[in-house]
Amino acid sequence: MCTVGWFGVSTLVRHHPAGGSGEAAPAFPNVVVPVPVSTVAATGGPFTLTRDATVSTDVPGIGDYLAGILRVSTGFALPVSAGAGGTIALVLSGAPATVGDQGYQLTSTHDGVVIRAAKPAGLFSGVQTLLQLMPPAAQGPSPVSAPVTVPAGTVLDHPRYAYRGAMLDVARHFFTVDQVKRYIDEIAHYKINYLHLHLSDDQGWRIAIDGRPRLTDHGGSTEVGGGQGGFYTQADYSAIVAYAAARYVTVIPEIDMPGHTNAALASYAELNCDGVAPKLYTGINVGFSTLCTSREATYAFIDEVIGQLAKLTPGPYIHIGGDESQSTAPEDYVAFVERVQKIVESHGKTVIGWHEIASADLLPSTVAQYWDPAGANADLSRAAAKGTKVIMSPASHAYLDQKYDDGTQLGLDWAGLNDVDHAYDWDPATYVIGVPASAVLGVEASLWTETLSSSDDIDFMAFPRLPAIAEIGWSPAETHDAKAFRERLAAQGPRWQVMGVGYYKSPQVAWPAGS
Repeated sequence: MCTVGWFGVSTLVRHHPAGGSGEAAPAFPNVVVPVPVSTVAATGGPFTLTRDATVSTDVPGIGDYLAGILRVSTGFALPVSAGAGGTIALVLSGAPATVGDQGYQLTSTHDGVVIRAAKPAGLFSGVQTLLQLMPPAAQGPSPVSAPVTVPAGTVLDHPRYAYRGAMLDVARHFFTVDQVKRYIDEIAHYKINYLHLHLSDDQGWRIAIDGRPRLTDHGGSTEVGGGQGGFYTQADYSAIVAYAAARYVTVIPEIDMPGHTNAALASYAELNCDGVAPKLYTGINVGFSTLCTSREATYAFIDEVIGQLAKLTPGPYIHIGGDESQSTAPEDYVAFVERVQKIVESHGKTVIGWHEIASADLLPSTVAQYWDPAGANADLSRAAAKGTKVIMSPASHAYLDQKYDDGTQLGLDWAGLNDVDHAYDWDPATYVIGVPASAVLGVEASLWTETLSSSDDIDFMAFPRLPAIAEIGWSPAETHDAKAFRERLAAQGPRWQVMGVGYYKSPQVAWPAGS
């Protein structure tokens, strides 16, 4: 038989043979995105959050994060204490070894919830699952009278890939610190653990560099369409990094080069081979700009920029771009990449670059990010055979700026239309010919902003497709099921509504009435 609960999706009811009692127990609800490795329903009533509930934790920041969300939606005090013993307990012990550094075990009974993990990142992931198992109103902006419950059962979960990223382009259109923080909160709910910030491009330079004021004063003064642009001070950037870290998201800054550099070229004439600074650019065409790869001034500039970013960035990676450098001679491009890799390494960081960098001789640590829809690249295949790790972001599936359908007002369509089913219908392990599964570091959902200028625009293009990429990156390949995913996605609609996320109501998903 079937019943329909607050989840808004049908939940199978089966007979549970435990103890021979014949007691009926519902299957664990199919509502969590990304889908966990395993879920087992238990007999007995659900856990209900009451006014005297408490949170105990081995990691105070995570306990405060959870309590902060639930205090808003329930009005309960939810005191947070160290250690175990709370109504909701977050414990860094007792988890199965299979959870690794990012996984968790969640057990819910009538009496309470315990999340166990080996590392804090795992506890934080478990908290995201717990929130999704609660009614959508549990993440709402004001107290509600309906009870907050959690179904009885056990979740065992850990990621398929260690790297699960989201890229936000703040160069084509500038987004404020608060807007970036908002996006961090949104992606963290789906266990995304890297935020790749595209900080420079032809249309704008968005990070202050000491000693190079014209990068932001001039190069950051505009954006696509001629808007006023903007930039982050180093304190702003550090605030974003800290906010992300508190949500177990690591920031990766990108300075795109040697192409996509008109904002820098317009700011400092010596970066141009002819010594003449071009005008600022507010269009969306690509491939026309290049740093002068033969000038020592170029490498002095790069060393300054990378050195300051490295000091501000606690994470291991700095992204050097490298895509669509059509105005750089191939031999100059190769020499440039090989030299810049060493500059980044000299500052203690690991290079990520778009997959074109694979035409150069890459350092053993360098990571290539594949973006082309084609699914084949001979240079990348050769690099992977030599040990280069690859992040998969094929534009036809993982670029969130591509239109959903012909009627979508925002976005582009050069990589094809990309609705939910298409965003979900690919496998990173087999996507690029000649790149073996062992070479894949993870996945990244990229959001370019040529046509996006507000948080509403970000929400509309990212949701519901970002959760599709998140599930591909987190969940075991054998759980990949488009129909079941659409059911889980439908359950997110009421949650996004109460959270104020203005998502696209894809006709491919049976959204609950009123969501």
